[in-house]
Amino acid sequence: MEKIMPNRLDRGFYQHQEEFEKKAVDVLRSGWYILGNELKNFEEQFASYIGSKYCVGLASGLDALWIAFRALNIGPGDEVIVQGNTYIASVMGITINGATPVFVEPDEYFNIDADAIEEKITDKTKAVLAVHLYGQASNMDKVKDICKRHNLKLVEDCAQSHGAKFNGQTTGTFGDIGCFSFYPSKNLGAFGDAGAIVTDDEELAKFIRIFRNYGSEKRYHNMLVGANSRLDEMQAGLLSVRLKYLDEMADEKRVYCNRYLKEITNEKITLPKIREGATHIWHQFVIRCDSRDDLMRYLDEKNIGTIIHYPIPPHLSEAYSYLGFKEGDLPVTERYAKTVLSIPLYNGMTKEEQDYVIDVINAY
Repeated sequence: MEKIMPNRLDRGFYQHQEEFEKKAVDVLRSGWYILGNELKNFEEQFASYIGSKYCVGLASGLDALWIAFRALNIGPGDEVIVQGNTYIASVMGITINGATPVFVEPDEYFNIDADAIEEKITDKTKAVLAVHLYGQASNMDKVKDICKRHNLKLVEDCAQSHGAKFNGQTTGTFGDIGCFSFYPSKNLGAFGDAGAIVTDDEELAKFIRIFRNYGSEKRYHNMLVGANSRLDEMQAGLLSVRLKYLDEMADEKRVYCNRYLKEITNEKITLPKIREGATHIWHQFVIRCDSRDDLMRYLDEKNIGTIIHYPIPPHLSEAYSYLGFKEGDLPVTERYAKTVLSIPLYNGMTKEEQDYVIDVINAY
């Protein structure tokens, strides 16, 4: 069997090749490539899909995060509570603004442990950042309640959870701002870097629209020192095509993951759990194994590609050595970093490929 990659972006393209190619040619022929109708249309469509009043397209998911905290006026001297086992971009969104991340442990679903938030709140705490990791919605009723009682801003990192729901409500709509990445590997993936924020707050949306374009609402009239972070017309147009099929593609992945959950029966493997009330869009299928590195080598020998999401937790990364954390400070986070493994999952996966992955894992 040829190597089974952890992800195959070409398969998703070929499923709707004709529409993607037509849209790309339409955009090229339009002669308008930045801040045009494709962006406006996508922003309206995505806001409607999420159930938010406003969507502002940005250049990346990281830009969505740091601009969100900038818009909320969170900066030096402020603290933001975030889970320890997230991708480092979540933390960068906080620290780029000069604020301090305060880490809490994840729960058994890989998301923020809502029961661990309150003990970390101080008079410097200004916000909670909830990351819906791997595609499963966090315990948002509890998180939202804590933020309300303590008068904290709530930002959601939905980079991996496009369309996931908690108790029927879509991720990105619980807090002040929802931040999205459309990096190519996401369920709603662009064909390059892309991101967006959603919000129900008209003033926040207006600020972010101005901020993303050099702080200018009208050309050459700069109201503030902003950024260059615009979702371009090509990516917006291609995302509009993909958005039409997003639920269908998530359902396809759900079928694959239900097979994994039912048919992977190796006692050495801990399978992911789904929280009651939460939906999972399966951005990744993440197993755990105490001999993870050995398992990874074994799968590689059998031509099965895997990825570790994420081998070095942010608090132990070189980038954040200045925060003064050491190994052992976040034991659950660190245990996950040593045991998690993402196995192959992508739209267009064949039955033969999945049969092979399941059989090989069960034989480990």
